[in-house]
Amino acid sequence: NNEVEQDNVSSRRGFLNKITAATTAASGFLFVQQQEPANAVVYLDPAMYGDQENRVAAVDTLRESVRRAMLQKPKLSSAFYQLSLLDGLSYNAATKEFGPDGSIVRSVLSIKPASPETNEHLALLQEAANCLVAASSTLKRKTAITVADAVAVGGAEAIETIGGPVVSVQLGRTDAAKNAPVPSFPPLDLFTAKTDTTSMINAFVRSGLTEREMTVLLGVLLIIDEQVGDLSGGALPSWDKGSRPKFREAGKLGRMSDFKKLTDEDIAKMEQDDDDDEQTLLEGDDPWYIADSFGTRDDAFGAKLSSSSKSKDNGGIDKKTFNKYFKKLDDTLLAKKGADPISKYGWIGTLLADGKNAPVAQTYINKYAGSNLNYIKDLNSCFYGLTQIGGVFTGGKYETLLDA
Repeated sequence: NNEVEQDNVSSRRGFLNKITAATTAASGFLFVQQQEPANAVVYLDPAMYGDQENRVAAVDTLRESVRRAMLQKPKLSSAFYQLSLLDGLSYNAATKEFGPDGSIVRSVLSIKPASPETNEHLALLQEAANCLVAASSTLKRKTAITVADAVAVGGAEAIETIGGPVVSVQLGRTDAAKNAPVPSFPPLDLFTAKTDTTSMINAFVRSGLTEREMTVLLGVLLIIDEQVGDLSGGALPSWDKGSRPKFREAGKLGRMSDFKKLTDEDIAKMEQDDDDDEQTLLEGDDPWYIADSFGTRDDAFGAKLSSSSKSKDNGGIDKKTFNKYFKKLDDTLLAKKGADPISKYGWIGTLLADGKNAPVAQTYINKYAGSNLNYIKDLNSCFYGLTQIGGVFTGGKYETLLDA
């Protein structure tokens, strides 16, 4: 009996030892797995911000912060836009690594703060990056927004603030992990005169893009630089004063005497303008009443740089004339009488006009010079594609489809 009991005890001990060893091995495996470097892939979860109200509130607050910064310092427009391009161009199409995950902010801020006197380009990038980080941190008190999404939204807002169209941005990017490697490409001075035509084309091709995307996106940078240059020395719109409608005095709301009587000529003019998307007011009338919490798309985030008196005096630019500088470039390339020299458009104009190294770019310059609609359409698709290039959709309905 004693021998049987000893055998049973030995068996139980052996069983427990095996379980303990297996548990320890599993724990060790889990521990090792957690210490592995983060995978350099950009994940997009469209359902990240929960319901639509949270998402809209977060994005609108960020856009207002970015526009305020640009109205206070117009040169930041180029910096916000460049951050969105640099973040996307970090994607390596050959290895499927990196992409628009906000790493560009870490790259910019990891460098010793630059002085505007010694390196204005880097100083502006750092100022724009700090603005995005500050806005994202503030939002986290109410509703979170990732730095990666902030970079993309900031670039879109730069386009709109300068007078361009509203471009689409896919939300839901996850930020790069803290221990994730920072991409070494592209260089922060990619969008400066230091970059030659071949290097610029290679930067886009490396990310799986073409000269078409390069021409479209560099065109915006040219527009921003030219418009900001036109604003020098002029009065800027006040960032804290939007285009809010005036309230009528008590007792006068709705009185017909406040409005101008319509004539046959007025009615004919309104019928002629029916094809336009935007409604117009007759001379002498007050603006339409718009609730302060809503407003039109143009009023929602305050004034634009393109609405300054200096910009209007220089011809200005808006979403209906956003191909203005493509027309000028095309006139120069065709050597039309009275056209400006190519040097007038700086390093971007010289790069795009390089027929030897970028022949395709000239084809698109001619195309966009002839159609603003084509340029707006291609800009929307190119910017949308760049800001989510290499992204892997996950979460919500996408996760369900992948598991099916």
